[in-house]
Order: sequence, then structure tokens, then C-alpha cells
Amino acid sequence: MAAEPQRNPLPFEPSKKTAKAGKPANKSEKPASKPAKTASKPEKKQPSVSKPQSKAAVSSKKTEKAPPFTKEEMAVPKVVSDRMARRMAVFCGVPTVLGMATLIAGYIVLSRGWFHPPHVTVLLVSMGFLGLSVLGLTYGILSASWDEEVAGSKLGWQEFTVNWGRMMSAWRSTRQKNV
Repeated sequence: MAAEPQRNPLPFEPSKKTAKAGKPANKSEKPASKPAKTASKPEKKQPSVSKPQSKAAVSSKKTEKAPPFTKEEMAVPKVVSDRMARRMAVFCGVPTVLGMATLIAGYIVLSRGWFHPPHVTVLLVSMGFLGLSVLGLTYGILSASWDEEVAGSKLGWQEFTVNWGRMMSAWRSTRQKNV
């Protein structure tokens, strides 16, 4: 099996954090020792009286709690979001129009008496198109090139496979952090 090629992160993609101190870098490594858990009941905390803090202490706490990324750094660039919106309009809009047209065509065919298809057929075909439009939303987002400089291909299959891989790896890493 060939090794996964190294990829460059996107400009708006957050960089991966290094392993925190005290935690192993790999899942296979174990920490040197774990503190033993005791079966004693937790002690009740006594209410504490807070003292007024100086302005310097308050401002230093604010700087410590600043998020690692700003909204602008985390936002999807306008060029990329416009590209996604166009693709979603095509891949979701066309099946939605076909789903509605199926209902209208079924009504016309039945009301004029041209032939009598089962009512469930019209319903299932319409629902199939509407279900396809939901999948078109996902495909429209994932088939757009997430790189600002690269427009991507017409159907976007190569972009879809790359973006699907990115999404799955981000999902797996988030899942591993929560375990």
C-alpha cells in the first residue's frame, strides 16, 4: 500500500496542535504512571469570599483566554464559498426541480386520463429526486475546490475525493481526542 502523499494545509484550515505536556504523542505510548483513584467521597467546598482584583490581573486573564484563532482566520474565503454555493445550486437545484416537475406531470397525466400509473409511482419518483437533491447539497460542498487559487474541474470528482479525505481525517482526529 502506498504512503499517503503529504498535502499542504489550506489557508483557512487550522494548524494541528502539538501534543500537550503529560499526554503521550501516540496512542500506543502510555503515560509513566497514573494516580490511583480513591473511593472516598468528595469534600464539600466552603464558599470563598472573592477579593477585588487589580486591572492588571483582570487584563492578564483576558489575554490568557483568547481563542487560538480569530473569526477571520477560521472563515471560509468568499471565493471558495461562492464556488460552493454555485455547485450546490446546480447539484441540488436540478433534482429539486425534477422532483417538483414529477408531481406536476403526474397530476397532469392522471387528470387528463392519458394513462393511469399507480399513485405510489409518482410519489416514489418524486421522493427519489428530492432525496437526490439532499445528496447534491453535500456533493456541491465537497466537490468544490477549497483552494482559493484553483477553480477545479466541472464535475469535481477529484476535489470531492480530496475533500472527503480531509473531512474524514478531521472527524477521526476529533473522535480520537474525545476518547
